[in-house]
Amino acid sequence: MQIVRRSEELALALSELRRGGTVALVPTMGALHAGHLALVDEAKRGADKVVATIFVNPKQFGEHEDFGRYPRQEVEDARLLQEHGCDLLWVPGVADIYPEGFSTHVSVSGVSQRWEGEARPGHFDGVATVVARLLLSVRPDIAVFGEKDFQQLVVIRRMVLDLSFGVNIVGVATVREPDGLALSSRNAYLSAAERGQAVALPKALNDAKRAIRAGQPVSSALEEAKQKLLACGFSRVDYLALVDADTLEPLDAPAGEMRLIAAAVIGSTRLIDNLPF
Repeated sequence: MQIVRRSEELALALSELRRGGTVALVPTMGALHAGHLALVDEAKRGADKVVATIFVNPKQFGEHEDFGRYPRQEVEDARLLQEHGCDLLWVPGVADIYPEGFSTHVSVSGVSQRWEGEARPGHFDGVATVVARLLLSVRPDIAVFGEKDFQQLVVIRRMVLDLSFGVNIVGVATVREPDGLALSSRNAYLSAAERGQAVALPKALNDAKRAIRAGQPVSSALEEAKQKLLACGFSRVDYLALVDADTLEPLDAPAGEMRLIAAAVIGSTRLIDNLPF
């Protein structure tokens, strides 16, 4: 696996890589786990060559969020990527992505405004801007993202469609621990006790899903799920909702393709999760 750090090196490496066929892109912020590696495996199934990126994007972190302590483990990440057959790893610096004088941002209205958009103002502008930069730099045939950050996936699909990027966005199902907790780099922040309590999040979503399927009104099923989270040690539930899978608009009754989505805080860690419905 080749590792490049500068944009000039990237252009040459990509020119050589494309001689081998189609290219898939897997953007990451590093601190890789089995969920990220599932994206690489899917990329290999969908294209001839795989490019991964590691870039902790400052523009998607709020003023009081965890940019400074976000886990960074490039050597281990590179080893894992190589073991999974990644062909090229791009590790740009901030100046490569946002050179001096950079003054453009990409904003996707509608699907970015609720849920995470309300809880983390400006977050999706940062996501859309960096993903646009990465797509334009690599120009892949496909780009692979996890469904664990479901709203992010919807925002990226909307941006790619609106701006005619000409890349196929592929979503990969959430990878979970044996007890059901979604894999996340932020799980490393959980204490042993908090880790044991955190499994209440996927359990509450599954309980709500079963209740709604059994005919319980959506509003009461969601309220019960919220109360279960608070009783299990979560200090705050930012949202827990049944939404349309395409528009992310809330639903008060089951209809079409849906997602149950949630964000809640335990200790100092904010966890998100979702279930297809």
